[in-house]
Amino acid sequence: MIELWDIVDEHGNRTGKTMVKGTPMKKGEYHLSVSVWIQNDAGDYLVSQRVPTKIAPNMWETTGGAAISGEDSLSAALRETKEELGVTLYPENGRVLKSYTYPHSSGDGAAYIEVWLFRQNIDIETVVLQKEETCDVKWASKEQIKQMMDQNIFIKFDYIDELFAQS
Repeated sequence: MIELWDIVDEHGNRTGKTMVKGTPMKKGEYHLSVSVWIQNDAGDYLVSQRVPTKIAPNMWETTGGAAISGEDSLSAALRETKEELGVTLYPENGRVLKSYTYPHSSGDGAAYIEVWLFRQNIDIETVVLQKEETCDVKWASKEQIKQMMDQNIFIKFDYIDELFAQS
């Protein structure tokens, strides 16, 4: 199935143009993506492990992905979390911590990424992994995440210290 993405500017505003996922982007074109961090009352984060067949196989990460055409950042965050983990997040529990751009893997465009933090307790036994995306899930402390990054088993996020300082 073809997935359409809205093309946004460097500030995340829709341009009125769309693109097909996987199509090389032009310089100055961006697509909206989200990175979703879920923190429980104990201060731990829900992290998932990528399946061996994806780019960065078996790496641990936070939930996220690209918004499909017509979605805003919040809608994309809620959908991606439901798809990858089977978890329903409540909008009132989330807020955007940071927005930034990151070069796209194909072409000259980039992703416009909004980093979300949701404070919500989730029973890990209720998580339903999307077999095409994730193969494991666990709660991890700030220290455990940093240690996993140092061991190169957790995808590195340049903003991690900023996230941890705000959460």
